[in-house]
Amino acid sequence: MKLQQLLSYTRKAVDEYGLIDEGDHIAVGISGGKDSLTLLYALHGLRRFYPKKFELSAVTVDLGYSECDFTPVVYLCEELGVPYKIVKTDIAHILFDERKESNPCSLCAKMRKGALNQAVKEMGCNKVAYAHHKDDIIETMLLSLIFEGRFYSFSPKTYLDRMDLTVIRPIMFVDEAEVIGFKQKYDLPVVTSRCPIDGYTKRQYAKELVKQLDDEHAGARQRMFTAILNGNIKGWPPRIPHVR
Repeated sequence: MKLQQLLSYTRKAVDEYGLIDEGDHIAVGISGGKDSLTLLYALHGLRRFYPKKFELSAVTVDLGYSECDFTPVVYLCEELGVPYKIVKTDIAHILFDERKESNPCSLCAKMRKGALNQAVKEMGCNKVAYAHHKDDIIETMLLSLIFEGRFYSFSPKTYLDRMDLTVIRPIMFVDEAEVIGFKQKYDLPVVTSRCPIDGYTKRQYAKELVKQLDDEHAGARQRMFTAILNGNIKGWPPRIPHVR
């Protein structure tokens, strides 16, 4: 995927769900993975021509794995001219050394988001962008159906009233395969995850299930995504008809 195509997908999400307003200061949550770095490129590129002017910053919550080095991300943000903050935490130590969690994902996500949102507010941002792509949205819907008994997935835009902060998901129309292609084409400086259970989670199960369904029933994956968009899920904003 070329940058132009990425920007087209991003513009579509931003316009159809009203993700960006004039004067916004948006923080990009950077894990160091391919998705968040692609999101950084997307919003940096969009900022150059989008009619509503906005500021852009980036922030990483360092979970405390000693092997993780975010120096390449520092250099990338300097190259793009995006202010970048790294928040040091002991989340990994708490989860695996102190609590010895066997299923740490939920608690990890809660602690990570808490640290991220606090940092975002301290940076003076009113919005934070998460790098959930199309496959994440489909997998979340499946996980919700299987384990919670409800039809649900991430909303393109969510207002957190306790934090007075809005979460946006600008690359929701981008396939994970396209993210992988973008990473390779533009040689993104990916920081490899050091989580000991990475690849052994329920989300990985959902990812494999979606692939199996799509292999056996061509187009199933896209039809699931269409069902989500048209599903009137509670908390989702209405789509905005837009003519450029």
